[in-house]
Amino acid sequence: MTSPSTALLTDHYELTMLSSALRDGTADRPCVFEVFARRLPDGRRYGVVAGTGRLLAAIEAFRFGEAELSQLAAAGVVDREALDWLADYEFTGEVDGYPEGELYFPGSPILTVRAPFAAGVVLETLALSVLNHDSAIASAAARMVTAANGRRMIEMGSRRTHEEAAVACARAAYLAGFTATSNLEAGRRWGIPTAGTSAHAFTLLHDSEAAAFRAQVDKLGAGTTLLVDTYDITQGIATAVQVAGPELGAVRIDSGDVGPLARQAREQLDSLGARNTKIVVSGDLDEFAIAALRAEPVDAYGVGTSLVTGSGAPTAGMVYKLVEVDGRPVAKRSSHKESRGGRKGALRRYKQTGTAVEEVVYQAGARPQPGEHDRELQIPLLRAGQQVDGLPTIEQSRDRLRQALVSVPWEGLKLSHGEPAIPTVFG
Repeated sequence: MTSPSTALLTDHYELTMLSSALRDGTADRPCVFEVFARRLPDGRRYGVVAGTGRLLAAIEAFRFGEAELSQLAAAGVVDREALDWLADYEFTGEVDGYPEGELYFPGSPILTVRAPFAAGVVLETLALSVLNHDSAIASAAARMVTAANGRRMIEMGSRRTHEEAAVACARAAYLAGFTATSNLEAGRRWGIPTAGTSAHAFTLLHDSEAAAFRAQVDKLGAGTTLLVDTYDITQGIATAVQVAGPELGAVRIDSGDVGPLARQAREQLDSLGARNTKIVVSGDLDEFAIAALRAEPVDAYGVGTSLVTGSGAPTAGMVYKLVEVDGRPVAKRSSHKESRGGRKGALRRYKQTGTAVEEVVYQAGARPQPGEHDRELQIPLLRAGQQVDGLPTIEQSRDRLRQALVSVPWEGLKLSHGEPAIPTVFG
């Protein structure tokens, strides 16, 4: 099935610039654009690159068909010369960037686009909308996974965001280490494990809590997870074990002060012989609430609203800037919105122990001598507009992030405010 066009997922001014550049003859000047974040969101020590896989597919689908051209013509967005140019548009440039699951810091050249001005400038909004959203979600999710300290994490925020954003959020969360998602489209589109049992409505539907539990167990087996807080939690747990037996898979608590409730639930389950029954908690959790529950007998977390809104940082704050024209560095000098001219590369320096020391951002052609343990960060993504062979899978990106977080100095994993986990050095 042909992917729907992404060409109009862009801002009006991209095409205004295109039209003007075609008119004055600058449209074909060779250019380099870079995506980077000037700073991390407040309170964050690192960022996680996510969305690159989605972006590459979106660039391939960035084509102007009859419907898109008709819309632009009817709205008078561009003139006939630009419409004719767009009718033949297909990105054929080169893109390098940080692979998904890689950490980034202020100034990291997360994405580098090399193309004629017109071909590159029209991708700005698309690139930023994907990378800013997915990286924000993955960064928040990674903090939650770290706080959970190895416990199972379920993404369940579909009902708290746009329906398409929900699919992207599920992908970003899984990349960051979540175990599963409640979103079935994410399961179909990205192969992410899905999970879910029942809501309070299912219990309320039945004449008694026992009847609801019995219906669920009859269908899903004793290993299912029963939601025990529709009425009284203590009675709900007792009823759950009575219906499912001591082999009940898990109980879920979705309200109240979940720390004390989890302790009480553990004691009650153990007293009823359900020592292997897990405890799942959900309901307005974020990384701080999860960290506060670390000492409690919680086996899994379900996270919704805070995850799909970036836990207070819904955008990564990345920008897409022109840094080179005809091989000549160009740079924006506006106050608080400065950029560094010239195409850049990056490497990360490590101690022999594997601990990251600093991010070195250097001018292309002036690569510093790497140390024995240092690592280049950018990889080829598109060549002649086509995805290169062997790009990381989402499972490989999960592994990359796990390894990257292990390399961060322990101070950089704290949830408190502070400087970035490692400094960025510009060569």
